[in-house]
Amino acid sequence: VIMATTTSAAVTEPPGLETQRKEIESLLQEHELRAGDTWYLVERRWYEQWKEYVETGDQNSSSFPGQIDNTELFEELDSYHLKERLVENEDFVLIPAEAWHKLLAWYGMVEVQPALERKVVDLPSLVKVEVYPVEIFLCLHSNMENVVTAQFSRADHIHTIQKVMMTQFDVVEGAETRLWMKSSDTSCERLRNVHVRVLDSCLSSGMTVIMEMRNADGTWPSSRPQIMRNSVEEQDSYRGQPGVCGLTNLGNTCFMNSALQCLSNTPPLTEYFLRNAYLEELNFTNPLGMKGEIAEAYADVIKQMWSGRHYSVVPRIFKTKVGHFASQFLGYQQHDSQELLSFLLDGLHEDLNRVKNKEYIELRDAAGRPDQEVAEEAWRNHRRRNDSAIVDTFHGLFKSTLVCPECRKVSVTFDPFCYLSVPLPVSKDRVMEVFFVSLDPVAKPVQHRLVVPKAGKVFDLCSVLSEMTNIPANQMVVADVFNHRFYKLYHADESLSCILDRDDIFVYELNRGSMEEEGDEVVLALYLRERSHYRDYGSGSSSYGTSLFGHPLLMTVPRGQCSRDALYHLFLQRLARYVRPPDPSEEEDEEEGEDDDDDDDEEEELYKTQTNGGAGHQQPCEEEEEERGECPPCLPQANRRQAKRKGCEARRRKLLFSIQAVNSNGTTERGMGEDGSAFSFSSQPYVAMDWDPDMKKKYYNENEAEKYVKHQSMEVPHQQTTVQLQECIELFTTVETLEEENPWYYCPTPVISIYPTLSVLLCHWKLFRPLDIFHILLRYSLIVTLIKYKIKSSAIYTQYLIMTKQKLHEVEEVVCRAQRQDCVEAQIWGRVTKHFCSIEGPQEHIGLHYL
Repeated sequence: VIMATTTSAAVTEPPGLETQRKEIESLLQEHELRAGDTWYLVERRWYEQWKEYVETGDQNSSSFPGQIDNTELFEELDSYHLKERLVENEDFVLIPAEAWHKLLAWYGMVEVQPALERKVVDLPSLVKVEVYPVEIFLCLHSNMENVVTAQFSRADHIHTIQKVMMTQFDVVEGAETRLWMKSSDTSCERLRNVHVRVLDSCLSSGMTVIMEMRNADGTWPSSRPQIMRNSVEEQDSYRGQPGVCGLTNLGNTCFMNSALQCLSNTPPLTEYFLRNAYLEELNFTNPLGMKGEIAEAYADVIKQMWSGRHYSVVPRIFKTKVGHFASQFLGYQQHDSQELLSFLLDGLHEDLNRVKNKEYIELRDAAGRPDQEVAEEAWRNHRRRNDSAIVDTFHGLFKSTLVCPECRKVSVTFDPFCYLSVPLPVSKDRVMEVFFVSLDPVAKPVQHRLVVPKAGKVFDLCSVLSEMTNIPANQMVVADVFNHRFYKLYHADESLSCILDRDDIFVYELNRGSMEEEGDEVVLALYLRERSHYRDYGSGSSSYGTSLFGHPLLMTVPRGQCSRDALYHLFLQRLARYVRPPDPSEEEDEEEGEDDDDDDDEEEELYKTQTNGGAGHQQPCEEEEEERGECPPCLPQANRRQAKRKGCEARRRKLLFSIQAVNSNGTTERGMGEDGSAFSFSSQPYVAMDWDPDMKKKYYNENEAEKYVKHQSMEVPHQQTTVQLQECIELFTTVETLEEENPWYYCPTPVISIYPTLSVLLCHWKLFRPLDIFHILLRYSLIVTLIKYKIKSSAIYTQYLIMTKQKLHEVEEVVCRAQRQDCVEAQIWGRVTKHFCSIEGPQEHIGLHYL
């Protein structure tokens, strides 16, 4: 560092003039320019006078040079700036530090003048003394008006500038600071690596270096995050428990927040960042790393969360850094939490890797050596290339054993890992809830809870239900009901994996077997529709608007009874529980009330006759009545038509609903049979009962229609499946027989075990299982399982950690006590994150356990 400070030294008795000359000339000849050495500038006139003085040999000579005086080299004596364009050996001479100190001790120096100390720098093309150092301006971010000028050599490190600024501005020792390089009024760049030289950092004269100190809440003044509170003052006054802090969701970044919360509550890693140990281990030259940016961004989030000054933190800068180095996480879509955690741990490891130059290591085979020896050798080799806080905390070794079934050759290797991706020993059964609809028209639907095989068929479901109801399984039809219609009718050989837990499944009892069977009966799907009061004549359609309601039904009907009248009575009988037939007295009252409304209905009736030929089964009414002689022929034609209309209206009002063949959605009406009075169900077994709103209100009991009873199986509480962590590990380490296509097939029975070298075990449970494939669409089903953890560490601890059920996006801390063999209690910490976005989105569990 070159600062404007004076040099004062006590003058000692100089040796003889000849001795002085020989010593200085010897030092000038012996010293070569080496990068980092210190040389000094001496004004040429003074140096020449000194040479003349020592060559005379007369100490009383008039050529005595006096004190070292560099006045001629300075532009002005107030600032002691060197003059521009000084030339070596014309304006000054360069002498090494040892020769300078001798001259200074013999002759002293003019008071107040600074020593012109200069460094030898190694420039790209040559090594030379830096006569003109870099002159920069220093200031604090909190006080940009107080600017100090200082000179630094190009060989100085940025850390030197940082220390000078902390001294100059009285910054508390131990405060966390960072530097910015300002080249213009608008351009600022972080000086991330404080261990590089000024020359390599592109600092030049006239630039400004700004120092900022981290706030008490963990933020930086230059990039204070958004606060999710009503006011900044309220946030600044908040004091909470460090670490108990939320993370704001930036779109669909709950996958990132859950992983960050999990790592934040891993004590070894968080303590490492909170005590700033990472600052000395940032690796800016690792080609596999992120130039320290991921580590710094993660440290900022951790310091904010553990400051105790925030309700919640917005990890926007961290999200930007992650997206910059891993493009798959750009934007705000859903992603896999485990993939983010894997990338983050790998990025932190490479940014904090203490190994600057990775050496090539040739691996050796076990060759029958003990596992302990082979494992220690593998671990040493791993640490020679990978040495970081992440390796110290999370990395362990797999022991992989390959045994050839033919030659019985055994190959043992130890491979490093950062996390375990273990499967779940999933139960082969699943629990389903269904509604059973009996043939008995007065019986309410019964809700059953069934235990069926996960890989079973629909017939298996019917078989289990048959044991509860004593109804043959071949007389049941399973249907998915959605929005008052049949979403799907399942065949007996279809897989149960097609049925989701959220589906409303109804099982209908029929008189005969499956719907595919051909016979004298047909299975009808019956919908209930409500008609609007008015028709929309302007639309060109003569049909009423309809809307579905209630629960659809399935029933078998003889093919010979598919006329409207027969179906009407069959349907009325099937709905007897919640449809009340009209009394004869009510029918007479309705018939007497027709006279008052005939005039209003005449125009509509004429329109129906002219445009649509009548309404379904009502058209033949006139002809039938005329044939029966119900209208006296002696009446005038208009009166006879009115009498016919009254008779037809009376007959129509006796029907509670009309019947219409429809499509599977219950919307489009389909044609009738050839004779116009019967239905043809060769291609479409869907029928709708169209209710007039007034008739529905009077005769249809909605409350009764929605009632159902619960079977005793529903009273048994559903026990959530639980498995032991040890079961997952055992399943992961199960002996596996490799396929012939595998290049290691010649040794097809690998055995994997875990070698205990880590302090935190990170487990990732695979929560999806493939269901089936439709062309290119692979469907998955989520596995929801409660896991009990029993963790052993080198036979010293035995702990039991239980992961309880959590809310969505919530991270729960598990603390337990463990008894050591020497009766000393040790506290065990565990963190579990359950990340759910949607059924279609990413869902995973990640657990970290501090042993």
